[in-house]
Amino acid sequence: MSRVLIIGAGGVGRVVTHKCAQLPTIFSEIWLASRTLSKCNQIASEIKGRSIHTAKVDADDVSELVTLIRTIEPKMVINVALPYQDLSIMDACLETGIDYLDTANYEPRDEAKFEYKWQWAYQQRFKDAGLMALLGSGFDPGVTNVFIAYALKHHFDQIDSVDILDCNAGDHGYPFATNFNLEINIREVTANGRYFDEGKWIETQPMEISRVFDFPEIGPRKMFLLYHEEVESLTKHIPVRQMRFWMTFGESYLKHLEVIQNLGLDSIEPMEFQGQQIIPLQFLKALLPDPASLGPRTKGKTNIGCIIHGVKDGKPASRYIYNICDHEISYKETCAQGVSYTTGAPAMIGAKMILEGKWRQPGVWNMEQFDPDPFMQDLIRYGLPWHDVACHIDIDDLPVS
Repeated sequence: MSRVLIIGAGGVGRVVTHKCAQLPTIFSEIWLASRTLSKCNQIASEIKGRSIHTAKVDADDVSELVTLIRTIEPKMVINVALPYQDLSIMDACLETGIDYLDTANYEPRDEAKFEYKWQWAYQQRFKDAGLMALLGSGFDPGVTNVFIAYALKHHFDQIDSVDILDCNAGDHGYPFATNFNLEINIREVTANGRYFDEGKWIETQPMEISRVFDFPEIGPRKMFLLYHEEVESLTKHIPVRQMRFWMTFGESYLKHLEVIQNLGLDSIEPMEFQGQQIIPLQFLKALLPDPASLGPRTKGKTNIGCIIHGVKDGKPASRYIYNICDHEISYKETCAQGVSYTTGAPAMIGAKMILEGKWRQPGVWNMEQFDPDPFMQDLIRYGLPWHDVACHIDIDDLPVS
C-alpha cells in the first residue's frame, strides 16, 4: 500500500486519479496537485468512496515541488503535467528520494523539439540514488512500446519493420478543438515528419506523406506520417530496419490548422501586443475549448496499434496489435474522453508495475525495456483490452487518398 502524488489536473490527471482510486490496495493514499487548485478539487469531488487530497504547486519551481513532496512523503510521483516541466519534477524527485513516472518526453518551451536526450542524461543520477524513472507511460508513447516488446517476445525472432497507427475518430461537435494540450498538439503536428529507415533518419515536410487505412470498428481514415518520441527510444532499444508513426486528422481539423498557420497563430516566438509580450500559440490556446472539457461532448472511438513485420523460425511473420477505446464509455467511468483515458490508464498501470516491484530498477528507463507480459495483462484488466491478429498489410501499398 503506497501514497502517491499526481501532478497535473487536466484530462489525463483526471483519468489517472480516477483509475488509482479504483485500486485502494495499491494506491492507499492519493494526492493531486496542480497550479490551479480548483481543478484538483473538482476532480476530487467526482470520486465517490475515496478521499483525494489536493494541493497547489507550481511544477516549474523545484523548491515548491520539493517542499510539497517532503510534506506529503509519497512513494512516487506520477507526472501528468506539461512536458516542459519534466526536468523540474525529476530534479525534485532526486532531491527528495522519490521514484518518478511521466507520459511524454521533455520539450523546451522555446523550441518544438522532441528528444529523450535531456531525460536520458539523468540515468546515472537516478541509478546512484537507487531511484527509478519510467518515461512515457501513456499510450503512444507507452502502450505502443509495450505492444512491440510483447510482439518481439512472443511472435518474432527478429523485427523488420514497425508502423505505429493512431486514429481518433471522436466527434466533439466543435469546429476546432484539440483532444489534448493545444500547445503540444500544434507543435507536434506542424513539426517536420521523421522516420527511421536502414539505420538513418529520414526527414519529411509536415503532412507530406499520407495513406488511407481501414481501421477496425472505425473504417477508412487518412493518416499522415509524423515524428513521435517513441520512435527514438524503440529504435535505440529494439533492432529494426524501418519504423514509422502515423496519425489521422479530420478534414475540419486540417482546414483550421491551415488557417492557424497562415495567420501565424502557431508561432511560439514572443511578440509585442499593446505593450505586452505574448506568444501567439498560447493566446490561441486561451481562445479554444479546454481539452478537459470535451468529455461529455465526445462520441466515437479511438484505435491505436502497431503493424509489425519480421521473422519467426526462419519464416516471414506479421502481427497487428491494437486497442479500441470508446469515448462515451471512457467518460462514463472517469468523466474524461478517450484520448485522456488511453493516456491516463497506462500511467496508472505503469505506477502499479513499479509499486508492486514487477518493474523496479534504479535508473531512467523506457517502457520497452521491461517484461511486457504483466503490463499487457493489466491493460485487459483495467479498461484497455487489446487485439493481437495476423496482418499482412504493407502500409506502402495503401492508397494515398
